[in-house]
Amino acid sequence: MTARSHRLRRAALLVLLGPLTLTACTSPAEESGPNPAQAPSGSVAQVCEKVAAGPAEAPAGAVKIDPAVPGDLAAKTRSSPAGTTFWLAPGTHKLGDDRYDQVTPKAGNVYLGGPNAVFDGRKINQYAFSGHAADVKIQYLTVQGFAAPHDEGVVNHDSADGWVVEHSTVQDNDGAALMAGARQQVRGNCLRRNGQYGMNAYAQDNAIKGLVVEGNEISGNNTGDWERKIDGCGCSGGIKFWSVDGADIRGNWVHDNRGVGLWADTNNNDFLIEGNVIENNDGSALMYETSYNAVIRGNTIRRNNWVDGKGYIDRGDSFPVASIYISESGGEPRVKARTDKLEISGNSFENNWNGVTLWENSDRFCNSPANTSSGSCTRLVPEQAKCAQPAIAAGTLNEDCRWKTQRVEIHHNRFVLDPAVANCEESCARMAMLANFGTFPEWSPYKGEVVQQAITFDQDNRLHDNTYSGPWNFVAFEPSRVLGFGEWQGAPYRQDQGSKLTRVGGG
Repeated sequence: MTARSHRLRRAALLVLLGPLTLTACTSPAEESGPNPAQAPSGSVAQVCEKVAAGPAEAPAGAVKIDPAVPGDLAAKTRSSPAGTTFWLAPGTHKLGDDRYDQVTPKAGNVYLGGPNAVFDGRKINQYAFSGHAADVKIQYLTVQGFAAPHDEGVVNHDSADGWVVEHSTVQDNDGAALMAGARQQVRGNCLRRNGQYGMNAYAQDNAIKGLVVEGNEISGNNTGDWERKIDGCGCSGGIKFWSVDGADIRGNWVHDNRGVGLWADTNNNDFLIEGNVIENNDGSALMYETSYNAVIRGNTIRRNNWVDGKGYIDRGDSFPVASIYISESGGEPRVKARTDKLEISGNSFENNWNGVTLWENSDRFCNSPANTSSGSCTRLVPEQAKCAQPAIAAGTLNEDCRWKTQRVEIHHNRFVLDPAVANCEESCARMAMLANFGTFPEWSPYKGEVVQQAITFDQDNRLHDNTYSGPWNFVAFEPSRVLGFGEWQGAPYRQDQGSKLTRVGGG
């Protein structure tokens, strides 16, 4: 698994483009960013302060696990047949003193915590549950204090298929709280204060299909601040998805993560992201990068990207980082999914640093040295070697060796920016559809304005019937082309037909 670098990519772009006109932020936000989120109203995922308790007695036929016996859970798992239910009695359960003293479930095992049952790695053990057994369940259990290495996870460490993790708290671990496998269901959990991710949805051979993440509270993750440890690694945040084919992300409260809230990176497809509250994350609420076909609807997205957005301005970088950042991603009818578009509709955007950015890096394509998803090619052309001269210069390969920001439809959303709340003016109130001037590599068929023209005019990207309140401006074609609402709606862009702007504050 190779780290992705959106920050380094932006820096390289700005070196190529040269100096840009900046709109400086006035009365900047405090370094700490927005205040921690308050629990949202309604039924969305207020989990961490009121996690459901497990059964007070062992169910009939269950194997009882004694917290007074170190290693009791691992030992009884080894000695019991597949399909056994284990009930962890109230108290703190421990493993042995070797870092690899983890539990290795058998197929169909169930691990059920009693009230206040805690499974504690004491920062000695690396993993809580590992192995390749399918259809394991973990319910009503607190898992904490494990020391998983970077890019690895504590629960379902080996990304086995069909796991169900429900009504559990996975907190204060290094690495990721959870890894993910195919058909995994993650429901009603508290995933908080983990060193890297709340969940790292990555499996070898890109085998994750049918992932469900529903009704969880995902907060305060990336305590290790990995973007500072590995400059621009793109390896942090609430959840990271890698090459997942089919995911439903519903009704979660994703807040106060250091970095991006939800990040789909490299050949993901067929996502439904619906009814979530995503707020107060240091970076974007959502990044959808080099991926395909998604429905993003009915989410409340507020006060995201203040830390990263202000950081860009402070270092003289005017790139419109956004609360939803679509990077080389869009609809593709030839890739099977529930939709053939990337549709962003019916969402409420409140006081984020910028709105939605549609971006395509002209130099990033399969087999280019500028492709930070190194070793990966598109879903349409899996073999990297095919994307080379002379074949890539024309025809099917010219079209399909490039991840495209295409067939994106943004409609019936509400965008509100109050400068007094965000403590800035026009620099944080932008919508954007742009690319860089292609320069690299020397043999690239996408040099010059090829991709800038395509994303702006030729790839069926359309905004309409949105409402805007605040000092909104619009960026088109390339980073320095900042437009007013009338210019954005008029020729040649003709975007946001049927939309309305109430200009409050700013220019």
